[in-house]
Amino acid sequence: MTDTPTNAELVAGLVRLLTVEKRAADVYAGAAQTDGIGRVFGGQVLAQALQAAQGSVADAKAAHSLHAYFLRGGREGAPIEYRIARDFDGRSFANRRVVASQEGEDGMPVPILNLTASFQLPEECLEHIDSPMPDVAAPDTLRPDMDQRRELAEALGDRMSEQQRRFLLRPRPVEIRTTDALHWMSREPRAPRAHSWFRVVAPITGAADTPELHRAIITYASDYTLLGTSALPHGLSWMRGELVGASLDHALWFHREARPDEWLLYATDAPWSGGGRGFNRGRIFNLAGELVASVAQEGMMRKRVKA
Repeated sequence: MTDTPTNAELVAGLVRLLTVEKRAADVYAGAAQTDGIGRVFGGQVLAQALQAAQGSVADAKAAHSLHAYFLRGGREGAPIEYRIARDFDGRSFANRRVVASQEGEDGMPVPILNLTASFQLPEECLEHIDSPMPDVAAPDTLRPDMDQRRELAEALGDRMSEQQRRFLLRPRPVEIRTTDALHWMSREPRAPRAHSWFRVVAPITGAADTPELHRAIITYASDYTLLGTSALPHGLSWMRGELVGASLDHALWFHREARPDEWLLYATDAPWSGGGRGFNRGRIFNLAGELVASVAQEGMMRKRVKA
């Protein structure tokens, strides 16, 4: 039995996970999740791909958007290779294409994600915002998500497999506190809207404390809670084994710099589901109420057919 990692160790592990290694010109390798179980978390592949793209932009241009398609489910515990195509380098903007691959059964690389990222030199220009921060309970007044995960594990008991239990109770470097019942917290159908605060569980310090890593961690966390928003009107959950699903694509726009070791509010909504898919949107705000990022994702969502 291993000791439970401290919060500082969890964040240090996340920093290592999202720090890609340059192997050759425009070729990077992403570390594997050390206690990986099953399919790799989509946010990990997104964040590592962004880090690889950021590593290929030498000047002061900063990532302002990314668009990605998930092609196949990756395997946790296996390294991922990221190959870069430098599609454009202009005076104000740059563009990078990234293909993430893992070794297939025949030993050949198999693509699992395509990502395009756009970069821009910072500039002062016209500004407006028409997306006020929702008026929700403050994070310090809410219960940690992990407390509710433990309660669910106890309630389900032997109806959960050991792998499901390990996944549910695995210590996470990102803490989430929700003001609503997420899809796995309730069986009651309700409006497809949710509000969750998130931050990493310890301060980011030292050489890792960079805007590039901040963007990568926000990208990583943006894959939490989003897809489940489209399940809320149906009262069903992946966590309880009632749905089959997977992320199909993911788009993210960075509007201003933000620190993921400070509370950020993730307000999500799902205006549509149908055809075996659910469409979800997200807005991320800082504690000052400023919109720091916007997200959109479509995912496969099917009701599980019992044998």
